[in-house]
Amino acid sequence: MSTTTRARRKNEVEGQDYNFVSTEKFQRMVKGGDFLEHAEVFGNFYGTPGEPVKTRLQQGTDVLFDIDWQGARQIKANVPPEQVVSIFILPPTLAALEERLLHRAQDTTETVKYRMSRAREEISHWSDYDYVLVNDDLDACFQRLRAIIEAERVKAEKDYSIKELAENLLAE
Repeated sequence: MSTTTRARRKNEVEGQDYNFVSTEKFQRMVKGGDFLEHAEVFGNFYGTPGEPVKTRLQQGTDVLFDIDWQGARQIKANVPPEQVVSIFILPPTLAALEERLLHRAQDTTETVKYRMSRAREEISHWSDYDYVLVNDDLDACFQRLRAIIEAERVKAEKDYSIKELAENLLAE
């Protein structure tokens, strides 16, 4: 679960949607090395505490992030490469992105304008990712996302049960 300094929205629950903290506490957490990744996004700070993620990865659990390119770069630097798969999701057009941001009614018009002014910078990092999806149809995009995750799970270097089975077969 991410930690953020932004104000809680109406329907958000502390400890369920985010951990909401002051800027001062967030900065102490950064200095203490508590975050796997952190960034300033649209005037607010966001970060992912490292220990819960590392624990889940050691248990073989998939961990998904909804982060910008800065956060993705930090995760790639802080997590073993065989445990990281990056997927960039593009809108079909900038107009579609703006319409989606406006219709989700979570941000002020000013925030949407700021997000749109930063969209090209974000999109310019698409080639840093392992996979790129275009979200022109939500259901189709979701199915492609699931297919990527399923394929990555069965890669030989990631499937520890296969490694164990192969080693046992060789030991017979």
